[in-house]
Amino acid sequence: MEISFANRKLQKLCESDKELRKAYGDGAKKVMRRLSDLRAAATLEDMRNLPGRIHELTGDRDGELAIDLAGGQRLIIAPTHGWHAEKEGAPVWTTIDAVQVLEITDYH
Repeated sequence: MEISFANRKLQKLCESDKELRKAYGDGAKKVMRRLSDLRAAATLEDMRNLPGRIHELTGDRDGELAIDLAGGQRLIIAPTHGWHAEKEGAPVWTTIDAVQVLEITDYH
């Protein structure tokens, strides 16, 4: 899957093992693993059966997805080109082959 980042600072953080470890300590391994899973996936559908409990968000984060990391942190992503299709009101995950990483946060 194609991955882009919301800004240059986030991209630099996510592409540097050293920066991730400085920011997230042991949790950096989970961030790296989830990004690796995203790169290896053909579509978002491939992510559904992997660890990380990818799930759709609602409310002010409608259209975004979260992937569990460590200690309540989440990797927040969104389809780069939006949700292409819906079936019975639900997004079709098999149509998403590019995502943008928006942030790493604990939104709770």
